[in-house]
Amino acid sequence: MAGAYFNEGTFDFLDRLADNNQREWFHEHKAFYEGCVREPALRLITDVAEELPHLSPHFVAIPKKVGGSLMRVHRDTRFGKDKTPYKTNIGIQFRHALGKDVHAPGYYLHISSHECFFGAGIWRPDAPSLAKIRARITEKEAEWIKARDHKPFQKQYQISGESLKTSPRGFSKDHPMIEDIRRKDFIAIHDFSPELACSTKLKSTMMKRFADATPYMRFLCKALELQFD
Repeated sequence: MAGAYFNEGTFDFLDRLADNNQREWFHEHKAFYEGCVREPALRLITDVAEELPHLSPHFVAIPKKVGGSLMRVHRDTRFGKDKTPYKTNIGIQFRHALGKDVHAPGYYLHISSHECFFGAGIWRPDAPSLAKIRARITEKEAEWIKARDHKPFQKQYQISGESLKTSPRGFSKDHPMIEDIRRKDFIAIHDFSPELACSTKLKSTMMKRFADATPYMRFLCKALELQFD
């Protein structure tokens, strides 16, 4: 069995970065970032690339320092009130090959001292994509319910994110699927412990959880006219 990717040093670095979120400190400690965060994350992505095609040949794992599956450590501070320059979590997204950004359908791994979770689905889709998902839910209710209520998926995941407070334009508030139609996010979350993040079982457990979300991911891809199988 392969060794663990992350360890206590990973969480220690993320905690210290949270306490010293400044460019000067980061550059002084960049060797720790490379050794405890980026290098093991890229190894994990490389290993996942060998297994992901068995789940779906249309999702990709790209082990590149920049522009690949590992999300950049630098925060976009242009629009938010928080101007700290660095993210204090590890984010890895295995998105659909035709997806252009974080809003594409994908699988996700999040590691931080505050929370660790696997994700599956699509976060904050653009308006045309959201309209397609809502339309397919209404047109294929039975298919949606089967995917949403798939026992392994329902057992392991919680569909999360934001929802509208009112019904979207064109949908009745009495529609049987209105709670799902109101969703602005279709991201499902499976929480796990920091101990698993530091375990040799991280990758195998992650791939099992991703597999549990297969009907859900297939439904979303069909809605967006993307291939899954």
